[in-house]
Parts: sequence; C-alpha cells; structure tokens
Amino acid sequence: MPVKSFRALTPSLRYITIADFSDITKTTPEKRLVITRKKTGGRNHYGRVTTRGLGGGHKQKIRLVDFKRNKHGVEAKVTAIEYDPMRSARLALLEYKDGEKRYIIAPVGIKVGLTISSGPTAPPEIGNALPLKSIPVGIAIHNIELTPGRGGQMVRSAGGAATLMSRDEGYAQIRLPSGEIRKVNGDCYATIGQVGNPEHENVVLGKAGRSRHRGIRGISRGVARNPVDHPNGGGAGKSKSGGGWQQLTSPWGKIAKGGKTRPKYKHSNRFIVIRRNGLPMKIK
Repeated sequence: MPVKSFRALTPSLRYITIADFSDITKTTPEKRLVITRKKTGGRNHYGRVTTRGLGGGHKQKIRLVDFKRNKHGVEAKVTAIEYDPMRSARLALLEYKDGEKRYIIAPVGIKVGLTISSGPTAPPEIGNALPLKSIPVGIAIHNIELTPGRGGQMVRSAGGAATLMSRDEGYAQIRLPSGEIRKVNGDCYATIGQVGNPEHENVVLGKAGRSRHRGIRGISRGVARNPVDHPNGGGAGKSKSGGGWQQLTSPWGKIAKGGKTRPKYKHSNRFIVIRRNGLPMKIK
C-alpha cells in the first residue's frame, strides 16, 4: 500500500503524507464485532489526571479481533479487508462455513476470496494459524502467543514479522522484530506471514491537528518551565538538556532518557536467549 504526498500549497502539506487506503474493500464494520470506546482524557476513576497529554480526538469503535484463532479445522473465507482506527495494521473479515464472522490481523498477500484455516493440521500458508511445533523452520510468523490458549500477544503491528529459528526440548526459538531471540512453548499458536500495511512507517503526520485527531495533546517541555513546576525547570537562559547539571526526568523525578524500564530480575528473563542489543541474557 503506497502513501500519498501533496504539493506544498500550505506549510503543513509540505511534509504531510497519508495512507493510500487502496487495499480497503469495505468501509463499514460489522456491527456485532465492534464496541464503543469510552474516552478517559487521561483520567482514572477518581477523576485525577494520571496520563498527561491525552484528550479529545475522533470517536472510535473497538474492533473485536480474534487473536486466539481457536476455531480449529473449520475453513473460513476472506470476505473483506477493513481499516481499524485503533491499530496500524489492517483487518481481514473471515466468514466461516457455519456462518460465524471474525476479524483477524491481515497479513501481506491476503486477498478477498482466499480460504484460510487454523489448527495443527492446517497447511503452513499465508493467514493460517498453527502451533509453533508444526510450523517449518525459517518461515515468517506473526500474532504469536506467549502462553498456550491465551491468544497472540507479540508481533501484531503493521509490517512486523518474526522468524522461527529452531526447535528444541518442546520450545521454539523465535527472532523477534527487535532482534531479540526468545524461547516460546511449542504449543503456542502463531500465524503464517508478515503483518500487512508495511508502508505505515512512511506516514508523516505533518501537522499538529492530526495528532489532535488521535487524542494526543501538546504539552510544554520541562526545561521551559520554572523550577517550582518541574525538576528540569529554571536556569539562566535557554537550555536543551536541563541546564547541564540535572538528569532529565518527569515531573515526579522518573528518569526520561536512558532509564531502565525492564525489571532486573523478571521471571521471564530465563526465556530470552539473545537480548535485542545482541548480547546473551545473563540469568541471576
């Protein structure tokens, strides 16, 4: 799917690029497969702001996507490719032989009229869901489960693809898009192929209004505030890095740049073979 650019008739059009949407075949979602999304404005149930910079935005409906692919042995026909405002990938609408309809993440190469299936005996073809122990080594996969039966949790964004590297002792080694190599139970399901809409990374918002349409509001930088308002505020004159003496932080002192976000002794560390920086995982 290509992206469209525009002549620079206005300042914002100079940089803006939008999706072509030529792959969309159906514009109205299935009523039984959507629920209304309630906006929070970044506030919790007490009405207090817990996430700054959220609010407004266009109304959206949540598509109920089938990440489990647990309708084994029943063939389904792809009836439409649809847009999902909540994610970067496209959705494929499946209609099973018994009349049930479900959404799945649309992989690259899927088209209206194709027949796909899931289960241990399904062929390893685009869009089919199989357990990792039944997938050929070296093939691209997405929508990967971490726990058998829980549903796909990894590699679901546009253009994403993991690679099945090897299998040993009931586990499959998978190279994730980040470069991390991780062990996953061989009974976990994954879908064959690369996630569709790979041109999404070339989309440029180009103007502040498109962020506001997504419910993202602008906030002032900490270094532009006063010391009473932010740990990085104050200083004699302009400063790009907090004045040179303090670490850039959030208003509550949490490190903003370079801080560790993963727990040091996380239980699942034992499943990581190679970290995303290319170094082997050290288990303590």
